[in-house]
Amino acid sequence: MSSVAVPFYQRRHKHFDQSYRNIQTRYVLEEYAARKAASRQAAYYESTGLGKTTCRLCARRARTLAHEAMQESRKRTHEQKSHVSDEKRIRFASELSALEKEIHTARHRAREHLDRLAVQRMVEENMALERHIIEERISRAPEILVRLRSHTIWEKMSVSLCFTVQGFPTPVVQWYKNEELISPASDPTKYRIESKYGVHVLHINRADFDDSATYSAVATNVHGQASTNCAVIVRRFREEEEPHPAALMPFHLPLSHDVCFTHIDVQFLEKFGVTFATEGETLTLKCSMLITPELKRLRPRAEWYRDDVLLKDSKWTQLYFGEGQAALSFSHLNKDDEGLYTLRMVSRGGISECSAFLFVRDADALIAGAPGAPMDVKCHDANRDYVIVTWKPPNTTSESPVIGYFVDKCEVGLENWVQCNDAPVKVCKYPVTGLQEGRSYVFRVRAVNSAGISRPSRASEPVAALDPLDLERTQIVHVDEGRKIVISKDDLEGDVQIPSPPTNVHASEISKTYVVLSWDPPVPRGREPLTYFIEKSMVGSGSWQRVNAQVAVKSPRYAVFDLAEGKPYVFRVLSANKNGISDPSEITEPIQPQDTIVLPSAPGQVVATRNTKTSVVVQWDKPKHEEDLYGYYIEYSVVGSNRWEPSNHKPIKYNRFVVHGLETGEQYVFRVKAVNALGLSENSQESEAVTVQAALRGSVSHMACPSYPHGITLLNCDGHSMTLGWKAPRYSGGSPILGYYIDKREANHQNWHEVNSSLITRTIYTVKDLTEDAFYEFKVAAANLVGIGQPSDPSEHFKCKAWTMPEPGPAYDLMICEVRNTSLVLLWKAPVYEGKSPITGYLVDYKEVDAEDWITANEKPTSKRYFKVTDLHEGHTYVFKVRAVNDAGVGKSSEISEPVLVEERPGTKEIYSGVDDEGNIYLAFDCKEATDASHFAWGKSYEEIDDSHKFKIETEGNHSKLYFKNPDKSDLGTYSISVSDTDGISSSFVMDDQEFERLMALSYEIKNPTIPLKSELAYEVLDKGEVRFWIQAESLSPDSTFRFVINDKEVENSDRHKINCDRSNGIIEMVMEKFTIDNEGTYTVQIQDGKAKNQSSLVLIGDAFKAVLAESELQRKEYLRKQGPHFSEFLYWNVTEECEVLLSCKVANTKKETDFKWYKDGSGVDVEELPDLQKGECHLSIPKLSRKDEGVYKATLSDDRGHDVSSLELSGKVYDDIMLALSGMSGKSASPLKILCTEEGIRLQCFLKYYNEEMKVSWSHRESKISSGEKMKIGGGEDVAWLQISEPTEKDKGNYTFEIFGGKETFKRTLDLSGQAFDEAYEEFQRLKAAAFAEKNRGKVIGGLPDVVTIMDGKTLNLTCTVFGNPDPEVVWFKNDKAFEIDEHYAYSLEQGKYASLTIKGVTSEDSGKYSIHVKNKYGGETVDVTVSVYRHGEKMPEIKPGQLAKPRPIPPSEEVLKPEGK
Repeated sequence: MSSVAVPFYQRRHKHFDQSYRNIQTRYVLEEYAARKAASRQAAYYESTGLGKTTCRLCARRARTLAHEAMQESRKRTHEQKSHVSDEKRIRFASELSALEKEIHTARHRAREHLDRLAVQRMVEENMALERHIIEERISRAPEILVRLRSHTIWEKMSVSLCFTVQGFPTPVVQWYKNEELISPASDPTKYRIESKYGVHVLHINRADFDDSATYSAVATNVHGQASTNCAVIVRRFREEEEPHPAALMPFHLPLSHDVCFTHIDVQFLEKFGVTFATEGETLTLKCSMLITPELKRLRPRAEWYRDDVLLKDSKWTQLYFGEGQAALSFSHLNKDDEGLYTLRMVSRGGISECSAFLFVRDADALIAGAPGAPMDVKCHDANRDYVIVTWKPPNTTSESPVIGYFVDKCEVGLENWVQCNDAPVKVCKYPVTGLQEGRSYVFRVRAVNSAGISRPSRASEPVAALDPLDLERTQIVHVDEGRKIVISKDDLEGDVQIPSPPTNVHASEISKTYVVLSWDPPVPRGREPLTYFIEKSMVGSGSWQRVNAQVAVKSPRYAVFDLAEGKPYVFRVLSANKNGISDPSEITEPIQPQDTIVLPSAPGQVVATRNTKTSVVVQWDKPKHEEDLYGYYIEYSVVGSNRWEPSNHKPIKYNRFVVHGLETGEQYVFRVKAVNALGLSENSQESEAVTVQAALRGSVSHMACPSYPHGITLLNCDGHSMTLGWKAPRYSGGSPILGYYIDKREANHQNWHEVNSSLITRTIYTVKDLTEDAFYEFKVAAANLVGIGQPSDPSEHFKCKAWTMPEPGPAYDLMICEVRNTSLVLLWKAPVYEGKSPITGYLVDYKEVDAEDWITANEKPTSKRYFKVTDLHEGHTYVFKVRAVNDAGVGKSSEISEPVLVEERPGTKEIYSGVDDEGNIYLAFDCKEATDASHFAWGKSYEEIDDSHKFKIETEGNHSKLYFKNPDKSDLGTYSISVSDTDGISSSFVMDDQEFERLMALSYEIKNPTIPLKSELAYEVLDKGEVRFWIQAESLSPDSTFRFVINDKEVENSDRHKINCDRSNGIIEMVMEKFTIDNEGTYTVQIQDGKAKNQSSLVLIGDAFKAVLAESELQRKEYLRKQGPHFSEFLYWNVTEECEVLLSCKVANTKKETDFKWYKDGSGVDVEELPDLQKGECHLSIPKLSRKDEGVYKATLSDDRGHDVSSLELSGKVYDDIMLALSGMSGKSASPLKILCTEEGIRLQCFLKYYNEEMKVSWSHRESKISSGEKMKIGGGEDVAWLQISEPTEKDKGNYTFEIFGGKETFKRTLDLSGQAFDEAYEEFQRLKAAAFAEKNRGKVIGGLPDVVTIMDGKTLNLTCTVFGNPDPEVVWFKNDKAFEIDEHYAYSLEQGKYASLTIKGVTSEDSGKYSIHVKNKYGGETVDVTVSVYRHGEKMPEIKPGQLAKPRPIPPSEEVLKPEGK
């Protein structure tokens, strides 16, 4: 026995060492030799005719005789050989004697043979007779004892359909698929039929989707036939089921008593999963299934449970079952609906069920920060006017704590909700009083916190305000013919005048804010209705106070409020009817209002463990006092975020829960709160952080056996061996796969034989010592440290026949990775069999799963063993295959890949590049879905990287990096990564020239550090003409050094070059006081800080140097100028809101003696007030700017310290700019357009603060610009702009727009001159036109008359004037407003119709007075007054102001003349 220790992973294997295989080989050889000897012996018997014996006795005798004959023959031969030399003489005699013996023996055997034949014939006849009798006795038709069962399997799996039948003669069994006969000969690799001892089996090998059908077996003999059928459903692989149920809940659903006694198989096809919803939404949970057989009258029963409660149709839930589907619909979700939902299908075949958790989140609060709605509102202890309402509190994860609740009631049939409590109640229980007897009510609850009130809860079930004892006091007596008599116990008790006091008064419930009293009604009660009055008394007070003095109580229960906290009370109750009030009942024991329950303590230790990729199992220790607990709330938070989210929204009663909806790869912590009627406990301690990943199934050490390999393919065959390839398992079980075991068997053989005793480390192997032209099938199992996993499904039947075709064999090990929305990458391995010439490329074919035609993705064969397939349809499922190509043509197609859904996974990550702190270039990839068993496989051109001289791989947790040790151009290419033990997570990255150069540059910067600069070397000219050179680094350490170099010569700190360094700010500077022509050249600063270096240069040569030199000299002059009075800001202009142009300047360094003057074009400008130089500002205002204000304006400053001048040329562009600014300022003040009628026409005018014809304005009529002309004349004044429409007509109607362009802004004013506005304006124009005409042609005194005339008496006075009028006016003279007659003293004349005169001869003092001339025609006229003063001779002549003419007084025309003409 070998002493070598066997590895534990081989202990489950059947054979594990070579010595055992040698022993087995010897056994096989010995068995083979024995079988060969027996076959030779049987052939001998047959040749002698003994082989036909059917009698066992005769056969035994024949064998004995044959053995004796053989022994004699051997003995004789031996004797002859031993004595041949001694008995040569008697050889003839011996031969003769032997011949005689042989003849005698032959005769003897012939007689025995004849005897045996006779005996055999007789025995056969007797046996045939007995067989016939027995068969007649046992003959019967086929009867099926065990029927076929339906199966649901995955693709590529094998299935065996078996049943048991009895009958005589032995029934012949035929198999059918969808009523078509199955013939194994037609497809020996697909079907195999076995029949042993009445058990008949149909083996379906490697089933595909087309094998889904109804299979039937028909057993037939001469007496009849029997049949059985079943359904086989082949499903395509989707995703492995999670290792735990949807929620770990200790529920044991009750078995239904009403079981459907029909043998029906139920198989779920699609199940509902964990669901997340929000309050107020609608939702349907569906589950499709296969029911076999499907009978309309006999169906399984579908039962839905929430937690452990059977659900029925209601207002909130509707159940449906039919057409292979069961559904549960929610019309309006509430948190009451949250829980574990289970569908149970009950039939005689058993109970099939599926479960999943439904999470219902709070709806958005009506007020931000308000709590969620309470839930599970229930009513208890209902009576005539009283009921107790209870509910469960909401979870407040992010909201402020709940401070109380409001309870609302509503009569059934109404929608008027009434609030029951004025102040919020703090306990989740409230006694509602004041109900109307006989009416039904529903209740709801609202939570309150500091932010506001929550949404209302779901309404409770209706409850009737009735006394439950009324039914006990009623008796029904049934009489004949279905009649019944109702007898009340109150009627039997007779008349009760004054009732007895109640009994058994006690406190049924005690709270901090109220006490509920209960009592028994008096006996007897009597016929009259009873009411009750309650009285209370504080212990020690000695006085009683009636609680319900206003309203009597009808129920034997009452809630007493308004009790002093901490004070004991006693109570008593009085009964009353219409006859009077009873004596008080017995006084209760002292009762002190207090809460009988307290807030629960926080739960204990919380432990979180991995479950699935999106869920975690959370367990915790219960609180020390778990009485009266409603349950627990669980909350979770991403590590480091400090943001907590609720997991469940309805309290759970158990201390284990599965938290769903988490993000794969993220780290979470969990905490738990306990809940009772008083509210929520403190938070428990946080759990340890756990990463959300799928738990490893198997041993306690979180490792398991690997899953099965798949995709076994024949890669080559030489007639005596086969080369096989296969794909590695999808899941390694948490430990690296160490190798594989292969088993084989010939087709139609039952026993499997192992191929290898030691592990195969690759996924390709050559199986030797096979029989040529025989069919074989294989299966492969993977092994890791835990053990050997399940074997794969058997492969197809491969024929062991040598491949001689010139084309290549199939590619193998097809892998699909980098699945995105419209593309994926296909990988494969080169064929083992190349054909007669080397492989030159590959063709990639693909098609949709349900399509028939294949599409070739690449027109030209690709030489690489990977290919990116693009232009796929998102959401569609494809399969792929690869064909190798050589000079002989296209070879065999590879195995078809598994179907793949072209859709990018949510949260897909890609490879990214970077450079670390040491300058190393790397590629990195993060995979949150990675498990402890996952392996990050990096590759270049999709070949695994194993060159440790060029690459280094570092993997930590779910993060992996590929480092380039010595990067060069050979590293360009496509890099890929795949992560094992995931759902095919992979990615690729193309390292092209541009990306490589970027990374190399960044690496060089890190490996050869430079001091980062905020600013390169720059210069600035200071106020005194000094030049400052400076540079600023990001940061400088105290040990940093630097130096300035000018024209390759280092300069030191001196009076001429003042050098300084501010290391805290990273600034290095050098100031040169005198910058002259000798300083032209190159300036450089060199900095070193540890290993980091940097330098910056500035070239000042040619024009650049001249500019610096000129600026330096200018600044030096400016400095000198500023030593005396100077302008700190030179003349500039601005426009005020009053549209005045203001010339301004600022002065500095002035004193009282400083003289300031304004000049225009060299001439001084007089100003009303000299500026106050101490204020530092001087202004010159130019109102109403016009062209006359153009010129050169200057301001001068002077005193004993110096002189300074500032000038501004106000012309050209400056003038235009000012005018544009004036336009903008004036445009802001523009009034709406107004209509002004004149005798010339209609004038549209806009009033402005300022207007100048040089302002940029425009007028438009009906959006057409107007040019100034005779018809339309544009003009304006200082404060108005107008448009004159001469002789307006109908064509002049329409919209008129006045625009002022003010630079950045345009101002518009619009007027609609049409309709009534135009009619009124036109009428006014006609009136003014007529008035103007009348004014023009009326009678007028053109001139010649003074207002006062002084004359000496005795002289002649002649008053002469010129008159005008068309027609000629009438002239009348008046004295003191009275007409006078013409005589010798007075004479007047009118010559040529225009010269009028009045002559007074020999004036006297009586002629003094007012003389008037009245000139008038039909258009009107005027009157001119002249005062005549006569003085006597010798008197002093009165003084008269010269040059004053008489002022006329108008005379209006007639109305007919002024009447306007029609339009």
